[in-house]
Amino acid sequence: MLHAAETRWSEQSQPSNGNGAEVSVGAGETVIEALNMERQIQFADQKQEFNKRLTKTGRRSLSRSLSHSSTDSYSSAASYTDSSEDEMSPRDRQQRSSKGHQDFCIKNIKQADFGRREIEIAEQEMPALMALRNRSGGEKPLVGAKVVGCTHITAQTAVLIETLSALGAQCRWAACNIYSTQNAVAAALAEGGFSVFAWKGESEDDFWWCIDRCVSLETWQPNMILDDGGDLTHWIFKKYPNMFKMIKGIVEESVTGVHRLYQLSKAGRLCVPAMNVNDSITKQKFDNLYCCRESILDGLKRSTDVMFGGKQVVVCGYGEVGKGCSAALKAMGSVVYVTEVDPICALQACMDGFRLVKLNEVIRQVDLVITCTGNKNVVAREYLDRMKNGCIVCNMGHSNTEIDVVSLRTPELTWEKVRSQVDHVIWPDGKRIILLAEGRLLNLSCSTVPTFVLSITATTQALALIELYNAPEGRYKQDVYLLPKKMDEFVASLHLPTFDAHLTELTDEQGKYLGLSKTGPFKPNYYRWGNSHTYTHICICILSCI
Repeated sequence: MLHAAETRWSEQSQPSNGNGAEVSVGAGETVIEALNMERQIQFADQKQEFNKRLTKTGRRSLSRSLSHSSTDSYSSAASYTDSSEDEMSPRDRQQRSSKGHQDFCIKNIKQADFGRREIEIAEQEMPALMALRNRSGGEKPLVGAKVVGCTHITAQTAVLIETLSALGAQCRWAACNIYSTQNAVAAALAEGGFSVFAWKGESEDDFWWCIDRCVSLETWQPNMILDDGGDLTHWIFKKYPNMFKMIKGIVEESVTGVHRLYQLSKAGRLCVPAMNVNDSITKQKFDNLYCCRESILDGLKRSTDVMFGGKQVVVCGYGEVGKGCSAALKAMGSVVYVTEVDPICALQACMDGFRLVKLNEVIRQVDLVITCTGNKNVVAREYLDRMKNGCIVCNMGHSNTEIDVVSLRTPELTWEKVRSQVDHVIWPDGKRIILLAEGRLLNLSCSTVPTFVLSITATTQALALIELYNAPEGRYKQDVYLLPKKMDEFVASLHLPTFDAHLTELTDEQGKYLGLSKTGPFKPNYYRWGNSHTYTHICICILSCI
């Protein structure tokens, strides 16, 4: 095809005398040579014009890679930033918003307009949070609340933060993941007067520094914690334990963070009530299952351009996240294997048509390994050594502990950065694996997640904060609690109008027959909508009593 196009171009570009007649070429000079000379002249003219344009625009940096800009949350126009600014750490710069606000640390305040547009788009897909703002009217159930948060800083989180503010809360925020922050959104929050400390690509030291800046202000003491992963709660326990005298409650939304809270409770060290949002139905079923079912494909496509049809995939863990990932890949034509430690989840995987295996049985043949367990060293170095050339390795759990990335940072292995959040790890024999986001959360590091699903989770978090903050003394002890079922139902009901959905109402006779109130809750406490995580806790408790 290229040759044909070249021929047509050559035919159309024959030198002529203006009357359509061909001009003869001089002795020893061919038509091709003449055309090549013409191309060189055209290229020189184009290069000169390009250099003129660069001079006019101050030669701003055009070196951002396409793969990097595709993961940013703002338009490509925002990527033309001053290179010296990119090289300097945000911690080393004096930053100020247009209104004089300085209590923040972000990448670039100039991106605020782009971030504001992202937030406005997210608001359209977060009806429940917008409804909470509208329903509050003059009421502000969070007046006096000082919320310190550590979550992914995205447009969806920004809608949550601004909703909490509209309900009366003061907020300070840091990121729970070093790669998931949308810099433009952080800028928009800072421009809006919020104290936010986060940027995409933080170092480990930056990560803890940002958390410390959120909680160490002498003139501002938090009384509520909203955490995702438990790092913020851990930091306060470690550095500022006396602060818990002022804190009324903790809201935690991740498997990892909830596990930490249960450990503290079991050890008798949990000194405030905590709400386990992760195991609320609206979080488990919607954020973990439906969100991951869509975002796993998006993250893999953006980072690797892999084709899923016919690929052999092993999904480690068949909880709600694993269920979503497995279903999505199966629908795309992949051959999916599942590993599990819980016999109930394992049986569910078998009934859903997946082959249950041990990782060492398939590690040499699979094309893609995905971890979804919340555990540590699920993919140890011995498995990484045995993987086939070109195997893609990634994590859909919250923490970066599932893949033993530390063991790969040794002198005999070569790391080669391919694009943003994509590394080749090369063995001495030339074998290479493709590691995504350095083992951190794939979907928020390499792509985005559906806003509507995050609306459900964010509304659950907001209601949990309101419940703990306004609860009368003595209602909640120093323990971990599930969100009251009636609140779960309320969160779901706020999202139904989006689908023009109409709930059926029980008659008095039907309610009496079932022993239910007409206004709910509609399921008993032991009913978990197939929540395998809770079943696992029940099984463990039963086994421990035998």
